[in-house]
Amino acid sequence: MTADFRVTLLGTGVPIPRPDRFGPSTLIEAGDHTLLIDAGRGATMRLFQLGVPIGKLDALLLTHFHSDHTVGIPDLWLTGWLSSYFANRRRPFNVIGPVGTARLMHHLEAAYAQDIEIRIEDEKLAREHAAITVKEFSEDGIVYEAGDLRVIAFSVDHGEAIKPAYGYRIEYQSRVAVISGDTRYNANVVRYGAGADLLVHEVAMARLELLDEIYIQRILNHHTSPQEAGRVFAKTRPKMAAFTHLVMLASRAVAAPSIGDLISATRETYSGPLVVGEDLLSFEIGKTVTVVGAKLES
Repeated sequence: MTADFRVTLLGTGVPIPRPDRFGPSTLIEAGDHTLLIDAGRGATMRLFQLGVPIGKLDALLLTHFHSDHTVGIPDLWLTGWLSSYFANRRRPFNVIGPVGTARLMHHLEAAYAQDIEIRIEDEKLAREHAAITVKEFSEDGIVYEAGDLRVIAFSVDHGEAIKPAYGYRIEYQSRVAVISGDTRYNANVVRYGAGADLLVHEVAMARLELLDEIYIQRILNHHTSPQEAGRVFAKTRPKMAAFTHLVMLASRAVAAPSIGDLISATRETYSGPLVVGEDLLSFEIGKTVTVVGAKLES
């Protein structure tokens, strides 16, 4: 079986505008199918770096509506419409997400209506290729299916006020990749992560000196600790476990935890294969999972 199933972390960061960790976004390439999960800051730039035409995407899937996961949508949509070689979309922009996605995209269409009209008149771009199609869902189940590729959305727990929030299970032929989305420790991730070749999970931590800060407590309460993520990995036993969306909290006086700190904390509950994600890190999923762009953490 050839490794024609690839998952690439385009952005592994948070709202902090770091040039080395762009906003959350994950590229799924399965045979001839190309999907994007979330569109954080810089997603189009990472696609350009990979040589993936922005207009090639079959669909954008959203996990939830926090701005760091959606701020790149206008760039993805409108830059992908341009006639240049790096874009050249020849169909409507296809967006799949939980209830609220249609409202988001409707308002983006209104916000950029003048730009669209100008480019239709000036550059003779086709209006139908700037159109947006939306599919919303409100419960766990299949949300995208094409050929041998199937995507299942599953609800997660990102906090009482942050609903809806979902993760995705991507099944291609006999292989499986799971993206947790933003979540606290959640049994649904364990359920849908079972049997995965690759499980990509978010994570958050802070040094002890910051744990008394209310705003730090609030952020941590919306995410999964390394020890909790380790328990998810230990229960699901993927061929490869990986971290993305690294919420490594800091202040002006207290530095963020190091990658070594993150690994050590995860090893308290999990001893299997582990990679700490970096932007442009790829996983080729065949009979085994091959990491391209970074070394396996021991």
